[in-house]
Amino acid sequence: MIRQGAPDSFVTIRNVTKKFGAYTALDDLTFSVREGGTLALLGPSGCGKTTMLRCLAGLETPERGFISIAGKTVFDSAAGVNLNPEDRGLGVVFQSYAVWPHMSVIDNVAFPLRVRGVSAPERRKRAMEILDIVGLAGFAERSATQLSGGQQQRVAVARALVHSPSLVLFDEALSNLDAALREQMRLELKGLQDKLGFTALYVTHDQGEALGLAETIVLMNVGRIDTSGSARDVFMSHQTSFAARFFGLNVLEGAPRRKAFIAFQREHAQLRTPGAPTDNGIVLPGIVRTRSFQGLVDEYAIDLDQGALIRALDGSTGFEPGVRVDVVVDEHNLFLLDR
Repeated sequence: MIRQGAPDSFVTIRNVTKKFGAYTALDDLTFSVREGGTLALLGPSGCGKTTMLRCLAGLETPERGFISIAGKTVFDSAAGVNLNPEDRGLGVVFQSYAVWPHMSVIDNVAFPLRVRGVSAPERRKRAMEILDIVGLAGFAERSATQLSGGQQQRVAVARALVHSPSLVLFDEALSNLDAALREQMRLELKGLQDKLGFTALYVTHDQGEALGLAETIVLMNVGRIDTSGSARDVFMSHQTSFAARFFGLNVLEGAPRRKAFIAFQREHAQLRTPGAPTDNGIVLPGIVRTRSFQGLVDEYAIDLDQGALIRALDGSTGFEPGVRVDVVVDEHNLFLLDR
C-alpha cells in the first residue's frame, strides 16, 4: 500500500483539500511517492486528479494541507508556505504538446535551461544529450511543428527532463496520440525512467496507461481516494463497487449475504442456452441486447431478468440480439464487495 506521508518519502501529500466555491474538488488527500518511483492518479473525468497535479505543481493553491518534494516543503497551509512553480524543481508534460512553433526543436528543449540562466554552450550540450536519449538528435535544427505528433511528444518529454527535475508530472500526456503511438510512447517512457531514474507522477483516465507505467495507483472518485496500492493489487483485488466498475467488471447488487455487491469479469461470463446443465456457478437468465465482434471473441450486452445490464466476452457461441440466454459464472470467479 501507499505510505501515508512517511518521513522518508520523496513526495508527500498530506490532508490536501481544494475547493472551487462550494464545490470540493479534493477532499483531504494523503499519499506519498518513493524516490525513483512511479505513481498514477487514475480516475474518470471530474474526479480531481488533474486538480491534484496542479496543486502539486503550484498552479493551484489548496485551502489546506501539506506538500513536500525531495525533502523541501513546497506548500504548508499551517506555516504559510507556498512556493512558486519554478521553485519546486519540477518537469511537466501536458496533454497538449505545447511546443513553440517559432523555435527549433533544440531551442524548445533548451528553454528551461535558458530561463535558469544556463550559458548557451552548456544549454546546447545538455539539450543535445537529452535529444539523443529520446531519439531526436537528428531533428535538432528542424522547426518543432514540422514533426509528427509522436515526435512532438518526445520534444515535450525532453524539455521536461533537460534540467534534471526532482519530479516529472505527466498530465494525460499520451491521450492525444493514436493507439499505436500511445503504446510506443508508453514503452519509451518506461525505458527512459529505467535509464534516468526520475520520479514520476502520471495523471490519466486510461487504466491501461496507468497499469503499464505506474508501480503504484491511486484510484480517485469525486475528490477522494477510492482505492490505492500496487498496480497489480488495485487491478486484481477490487475492494469497492466503484473500482470494480471502473476496471470493467460487471457489478450486481443484492448478494445473498451482508447486503453487498457481487462482481465478475466479462471474460468469466459464459453464455448458455436456457436450461442447459452447468456443473458449478450462479445462473443469471437474460436477453441479448447487442452482439459486437471483437476479433477472437464477441462482446455481448445482456439485459438480465433482475434488471441489470452486464457485458460478456464469449468466443464459443453465436447468440443473436433478442435471444434468451443463461449467463453462467463460476463461484470461484466472483468478487464480494461491501457497499
